[in-house]
Amino acid sequence: MSEKAVAVGRWVVWPAMVTVVIAIIRLAGELNEWNPLLFSRAEGGGMALIGIVWLVPIFGVYFAWKLGSAGHTGSAGRTIGFALLGLAVMVVGGVLTQLTLTNQAVAILVFGIVAIIAIVVTRFGWPELFALLLTYGFAVRIPMVGIYFLAFSLGWKTHYSAVPPDFPLTGWFGQWLVLGVLPQLTFWVAFTVVFGALFGGLTLLIRRSGYKAATSQ
Repeated sequence: MSEKAVAVGRWVVWPAMVTVVIAIIRLAGELNEWNPLLFSRAEGGGMALIGIVWLVPIFGVYFAWKLGSAGHTGSAGRTIGFALLGLAVMVVGGVLTQLTLTNQAVAILVFGIVAIIAIVVTRFGWPELFALLLTYGFAVRIPMVGIYFLAFSLGWKTHYSAVPPDFPLTGWFGQWLVLGVLPQLTFWVAFTVVFGALFGGLTLLIRRSGYKAATSQ
């Protein structure tokens, strides 16, 4: 393995560690019923300010910048274009799933397949950035599956174990599989890849625009 390849692999380690630590802090805040604006226990997370979803664009920018500095080139337009296409797949697929499927568990399963398609689509933009984002996504979401397991199995009152009204599965294990495992390893990985690529592509565009402006002076 080349020195450059080793460096690229190391770029994921500290962002993943930081993300998991923030997730643990979020869990502690919910268990101790701290400020709900920061640590909401509502289903879906309630847009709480302390959360890991906000880190996706930050690390998308970081990974793109590191790749550019290391000489890994990509097309800004292509990266942004395929990221938007992946986003469109998720949005359209999500709407159609909600409109056509009444069983929530089946809808989540189908949307998981849609999310995988979005991941594959985004890969055609900037493969090197995609590889980093996909690795980061799984490095973060696999530990989250463990947190969801604890939340469901131990009956913790957190957003990690919140169950939608009229959900068809009543046992905690089935709920964990459908509400914890499936979304974490499909939708949230897709979210990471798509939005990370979008912000990474914008970073590449801005960086190259700045370089052209500097060289034209």
